[in-house]
Amino acid sequence: MNADRVRASHERIRAEVGPAVTIVAATKYVSVEDMAVLVEAGIDVVGENRLQDLLAKHDRWGDAFRWHFIGHLQSRKAKQVSDVCELVHSLDSDSAAERLTVPALVQVNLAGEETKSGVPPGELEAFLARAPAEIRGLSTMPPLSDDPEASRPYFRRLRELAASLGLKELSMGTSQDYRVAAEEGATFVRVGSVLWHD
Repeated sequence: MNADRVRASHERIRAEVGPAVTIVAATKYVSVEDMAVLVEAGIDVVGENRLQDLLAKHDRWGDAFRWHFIGHLQSRKAKQVSDVCELVHSLDSDSAAERLTVPALVQVNLAGEETKSGVPPGELEAFLARAPAEIRGLSTMPPLSDDPEASRPYFRRLRELAASLGLKELSMGTSQDYRVAAEEGATFVRVGSVLWHD
């Protein structure tokens, strides 16, 4: 991993998505040591998938980044995530909502995939009504596809859902489809491989 390459990739993505979109560097496959490269490259927001990795990286690099949690949030880990992160992108259970003390985005399972977490769209309004956590918006992960355009209908649906519920933030789009996500109104994109390898 090379700081100049990461910086150049970050600047290119910034130019593509525009200033209103927060670029969250997904650090699932970045070691504690390699986080130094992200500091050097000027990355300011990172997203972690697993609590154990989050705590290890935050312990070493706490003040260097703004920390987001982007993995599946288990209720028993919500308090520790709250202690470290400014935003959770993946709230989808009542038990986690009760323990969370930082703002969150509700993860919506738009495609009804059994392998994915998320609140079904039809249950979203009721979930929001009873969630004690501060909900800022929605997030989703479309079905995996080699074609970024395949994600567009899901991103559009999420934007429409958020608008109907008066929610402003949208976390959608990863390395493969972040441009489409930005076109459809994403306020956060979560990118990993496209930062390190392109």
